[in-house]
Amino acid sequence: MKRILFAVWCVSPLLVQADIYKSVDEDGHVTYSSTPIKGGKKLNLEPLPTMKPLAPASSGFPKVDGETQRGRDDTRRKILQDELNAEEKLLEESNQNLNNASPEVFKGTEGKTFRNVAKYDEKIKLLQEQIDLHTKNIEALKTELSKLKK
Repeated sequence: MKRILFAVWCVSPLLVQADIYKSVDEDGHVTYSSTPIKGGKKLNLEPLPTMKPLAPASSGFPKVDGETQRGRDDTRRKILQDELNAEEKLLEESNQNLNNASPEVFKGTEGKTFRNVAKYDEKIKLLQEQIDLHTKNIEALKTELSKLKK
């Protein structure tokens, strides 16, 4: 009895596979169905390939010795610190550009002085966006540096 149940259990996945039929009407609309369709053709589809599960990390997965990992961490720390220093310098330059921004001034036909407020506001907005970007980058770099082991 157990052998019969085992055989049925082994064959059951094969019974699940359904036939697929494809039909194209006069307007070019394609219809797929698991039941026969008038004017449809049965498709012979190859089974999908399967993949073995990945081996767990404990089964001989390459490991790095402590000294190699410390070297990699030190390299990463140096790269992050260099990036942080560069971003801090760019933030300082952006702040100076914002502080030194002057209004757009031009002379009219009668010698009157006018200011282009819209153009000045646009320039200030762009400078402020640069400052915000550098500030966010600095925060992200500091966060990454704080996650590194000492």
